[in-house]
Amino acid sequence: MFEPEGVQMGQAIAVDGDEFRPDVEGLRAVAVVVVVLFHARITQFSGGYVGVDVFFVLSGFLITRLLLREVARTGTISLRHFWARRARRLLPASCVVVVTTVLAAQVLLAPIAQRPLATDALAASVMYCREFGRRNSAVSSARGLFASSA
Repeated sequence: MFEPEGVQMGQAIAVDGDEFRPDVEGLRAVAVVVVVLFHARITQFSGGYVGVDVFFVLSGFLITRLLLREVARTGTISLRHFWARRARRLLPASCVVVVTTVLAAQVLLAPIAQRPLATDALAASVMYCREFGRRNSAVSSARGLFASSA
């Protein structure tokens, strides 16, 4: 568990509301659309990189709010629980994208291109799970870095 310095259990931390932020989610959606249009090579939308930057900045804002809320509620941040929540949220969508891509390839690609795509899909899935596991083990081994020296 990460315990921020100067924050005591039960101490209030200012978090600007627990409500859903449709304005921020809407901006993230616009950023995603800009990236998709960029990849579709629609010349009027050449700001794909800006869309990625906007998406990550807004995501960082939302994640920071979640972490501050957790500190306000529990007095600590559990990185293990944080990554578990990210996996529960992102893995189902990731699986849908990989499966949809492989199925679409069966219809849209020539047979000679289907095998490399299936190999790439398998590799992407394995690497995603491997990266998630690496982050969890890094969090576990770094836990002592945040321990108070009492």
